[in-house]
Amino acid sequence: MRPAELLRYTVLAVQREGNRRLGAALVELGLTTAQAEVVRVLSQHRELTLAGLGELLICESGGSPSRLVDRLVIGGYVARAPGASDRRQVILSLTARGAEVSDRIATIERQLYDHIEAVMPESVAQTISENLRPLLAGTPADAALERRRA
Repeated sequence: MRPAELLRYTVLAVQREGNRRLGAALVELGLTTAQAEVVRVLSQHRELTLAGLGELLICESGGSPSRLVDRLVIGGYVARAPGASDRRQVILSLTARGAEVSDRIATIERQLYDHIEAVMPESVAQTISENLRPLLAGTPADAALERRRA
């Protein structure tokens, strides 16, 4: 196996395992990993337009998160409101139920990050992350990641 192929499959396997662990923990909340990301981003930013939310998502970078948001609105986690200055614009925010579930998601995420830190020193995780960034250069996922870090 070429080193580039091994890298690709290793990254894919790590990503799938992380999503599997996170997804299994989210089952009790009835949310997917992508829905949980929407809730956490809205929790951190209070209010966002649909486009603004889409620019911050890693799970759906480059696309519109409208289907994700629709499911969360139906579930009572996210509210839509018309924009103050432009009523055609829709502002998204968490409902009380969404804020409550965001706290539970944060706890689940901390447990996943604690697991990662238990098996990999922080300096190694930092180095790996920095070494992988060139593979994302110029992609919507890279732009979303950079906006999330800011």
